[in-house]
Amino acid sequence: MADTRDEAHNAKMKKVKAAHDKIVASKTVEKGLIIVHTGPGKGKTSAALGMAIRAIGHDMKVGIVQFVKGAMATGEAAVFAKFDNVEFKPMGEGFTWETQNRARDVEVTRVAWEEVKRMIADPSYDMIIADELNIVLRYDYLPVDEVLEALAGKRDAAHVIITGRNAPDALIAVADLVTEMALVKHPFREQGVKAQAGIEF
Repeated sequence: MADTRDEAHNAKMKKVKAAHDKIVASKTVEKGLIIVHTGPGKGKTSAALGMAIRAIGHDMKVGIVQFVKGAMATGEAAVFAKFDNVEFKPMGEGFTWETQNRARDVEVTRVAWEEVKRMIADPSYDMIIADELNIVLRYDYLPVDEVLEALAGKRDAAHVIITGRNAPDALIAVADLVTEMALVKHPFREQGVKAQAGIEF
């Protein structure tokens, strides 16, 4: 009985492989992508930083600018500081309910955005991550149209990854890859577990 199942499985997998190989062979375009990680679930920044690690492994130059974040020390800052081909810039001063100063938040956002634009324009960067950019767009600290203009003018080979909840529809429309993180369970909400090193920061 086991031999029959194995033979049937092997025959099926050969067909699946042939179909898959045909699909892969038909994909010939290579270009820099606009990638958006959004949604209420945890993991948007983590996914982007995972892509940064992949890029580092391929000797690509990565620029990371964090909006909102920057008021506290994080594990990722300590790790990326060890690599010569990564520029990691946490440029935020905390969430708006912590800063309590919209004018200052707008000013800090503008400085961080200028860094993102610099990296997009610099041909030495292969990947640029604008972490939590969606948050500042949601609060109107930065015009969405200005972001779309910068993305439209990016170099063909450059990957740009944007994270944060509530990605605007206009950004989703121009993106090549959009992932929405869904919240199923979270220990902060359901168990009173505080943010922990190695998990949230």
